[in-house]
Amino acid sequence: MNAPHSSATSTMALTRARIAVGLVLCICGLALLSLMVGSQGWEPLGWGLASSGGPDAPASAHTAILWDIRLPRTLGVVALGLLLGLGGALAQGLFRNPLADPYLLGSGSGAALAVTLVAAASAGATAAWQPLQPVQPILRLGVMGAAFVGALGGVALTLALARGAQHTHRLLLAGLVVGVVLGALTDLVSTFVPDAWRQRQSLLLGNTQLLNGAAAAALWAMAVIGLALSVALARVLDALTLGEEAGASLGLPLGPVRLLLVGVMAACTAVAVSQAGLILFVALVAPHLVRHLAPSGHRFLLPASAGMGAAMLLAADIGARWLLAPQELPVGVVTGVGGGLYLLALLHRRSVHHAP
Repeated sequence: MNAPHSSATSTMALTRARIAVGLVLCICGLALLSLMVGSQGWEPLGWGLASSGGPDAPASAHTAILWDIRLPRTLGVVALGLLLGLGGALAQGLFRNPLADPYLLGSGSGAALAVTLVAAASAGATAAWQPLQPVQPILRLGVMGAAFVGALGGVALTLALARGAQHTHRLLLAGLVVGVVLGALTDLVSTFVPDAWRQRQSLLLGNTQLLNGAAAAALWAMAVIGLALSVALARVLDALTLGEEAGASLGLPLGPVRLLLVGVMAACTAVAVSQAGLILFVALVAPHLVRHLAPSGHRFLLPASAGMGAAMLLAADIGARWLLAPQELPVGVVTGVGGGLYLLALLHRRSVHHAP
C-alpha cells in the first residue's frame, strides 16, 4: 500500500536534488560568463582588453579589471538575486498569492521618496523647502543610505497602518495605500525639483553598475542571514499558507511569527534596493519557476527561489552589458522585458488550457 507513495516521494526528492545541482551549475556558469563581458561586449580571450588599452596593455591592468571591477560586481549580482528570489518566495507565502512580490508593503515607494528627497536636497533646495528640514538626518546618509532607510520606513508605515501583521488582508491593503501615497509625494517633489527626477529614474530602473566589494559584502551578509532565518521558519510558513484557522489550530503565535517573516522580507528588500534600486519581476517570477519545476514546501522553495533569482539576475546583467555594448542597459529594463514575456506566455498557456 505504501509503495506508490514511497516511489512518488523518492521521485520528488530526486527532482529537487537535480534542480538544486542544476541551479548551482547554472549560477557558476553564468558567473564565469559574467567575468568575460566587458565595456566593449564579449571578451573571451582576455580580461578587459578593450577597456584597458587592448592586447598590448599591461597584464596588471587586466588583473585589476578582473579582480577589482568584474568579480565584485558578479558576486554582488549573485547575492542581489538571492535576496530578490528569497523576498519573492516569502511574500507569496505570507500573502498566499502567487502574484505577490516584496515591494507590496511599501518598500519600493519608500525608497523612491527618500532618494528623491536626497536628490532634491543635493540639487539646491530653496527656502520653499523648509518643510524638508525634519528629514535632514536621512538626507545626510546619501542615496544608498536613504534608499535603505526609506524602504524600511515604508514597511514600518504599512505595519503601523495595518496595526501589526496579524491580518494578512489588512496588511496588503495598507501596503497598497502606503505605496500610492508615497508615490504621490515622490511625484510632488519631482514636480517642484525636476533635477531630482533623474536620480529617481535611476532607482526605478535598477542599476548594477556601481556594485563593488563593499556592496557585495553587505548583500551577501544579508542573504546569508535572510536565508538562515527563512529556512528555520519554513515549516511555520507552510502552516500559514494553509490559512489562519490551520495555523491557529497548530498552536502557532501567528502575529509574532508573521511579523518576524515580514521583518526578514523587509530587510532583504531594503538592502537590495539600497544597492541596486528597484529590479522588478525577479522576485515575482523566480518562485513561479521553482514551483513549476517541483511543487514543494517552503524548506525547499525558499533556497531554490533564491538560487533561481540569482541565475535570472546574472543572465539579465550579462544581457544588459552585452546587448548594446559599449552602452549598458539598466538591468531593470532587461528583467522587466523578460519577466513580462514570461507572464504573458504563462497567461496564454493557461487560457488555452481552460478554453472550452
